[in-house]
Amino acid sequence: MGVQHMTSFTNNRRGFTIVELLVVIAIIAVLAAILFPVFARAKESAKRTSALAQCKQIGTALKMYLDNNDDKYLPSTNYGLPETAPGRMWQIPLEGLVKDKTIFSAPGSDGQFAETWEDRGLMSIGYSSATAIDKSQGCPDNQTDTKGCLSFQSAASFSNGENTAEVGLLAVTPNGPTANNYRGYEFSPYNGPENTEKPKLSPPLASDRDLVKEMSNLPADAIKPVYCRYMSSGNDDGYSPVVFADGHAKDFSAKAITDGSTGIIWRFR
Repeated sequence: MGVQHMTSFTNNRRGFTIVELLVVIAIIAVLAAILFPVFARAKESAKRTSALAQCKQIGTALKMYLDNNDDKYLPSTNYGLPETAPGRMWQIPLEGLVKDKTIFSAPGSDGQFAETWEDRGLMSIGYSSATAIDKSQGCPDNQTDTKGCLSFQSAASFSNGENTAEVGLLAVTPNGPTANNYRGYEFSPYNGPENTEKPKLSPPLASDRDLVKEMSNLPADAIKPVYCRYMSSGNDDGYSPVVFADGHAKDFSAKAITDGSTGIIWRFR
C-alpha cells in the first residue's frame, strides 16, 4: 500500500504539458499587447503634464522679468550684443529666476540648457523670435509686412501690446546640433501659413514630427518650428504647451495651431 501511495502522489506532481505552456505564453502575449500601449500612453501623458508645469514656471519667471524691466518683453535674441555676451539669448537672464536649468529642457527630450551661442540649437523649449531685437538692422516696429523678420528695432512692450492672455510666447521646439540647422532656443511665428483675414493669428510652423530634419534643405531661419512632441502620432495630433504673455500656459495640438483655431496671437508686432 505504501508503494502504491507514493506512486500516486508522484504522478499527481507532474509538470505543465507543452500545450499548457503555450496557452500561458499566448495569454501573457495578449495581455502585454493590450497593456503596453496603455502604459506607454500613460507615460507620455505624464511627460505632457510635466512639460506644461515646467512651462508655467518659465511663464512666471517671464512675468517677474517684466515687472523688473518696465513691462518690456525679454528679447529672444539681442543681436546688438556680441555672441559671447550672456544676455544675447533669452534663457540666460531667466536662469536666476527658476529653480534649476532643467526647467528649460522639455520632458522626454534630450534638450540642454544652452550656455553659449554655439549651443543654441540644443534647447528644447523655444521663445518667440517676434521678441528679438536688433537696433541697427531689425525690422521697423511699425512695419505691417513682418514676414521674414528676424528681429525688430526695439523691445516689445505690454503697454502697447495686444491682450496679453492671447499672445503666445513660448513652446516646445525640436533640438539638435546647431550645425544641423537646429535653433531650439527660438521659434519663428513668421514662417508658417498665412492668415490673410487676421494676419496676427498666422501661426508658426508646427508639427508632431521633427520639421528641422524633414526640411533640412532650407536655411535655419526659414524653419524654426514648434514641436508638438507629446502624444504624437506622426499625423500632427501631438501637443505642445504654449506660454502666454500674461504667464499662463496651455497645451495645443499641432493641427489646432496650424489651422488657427486656437485664437493665439503669434505675430504681435
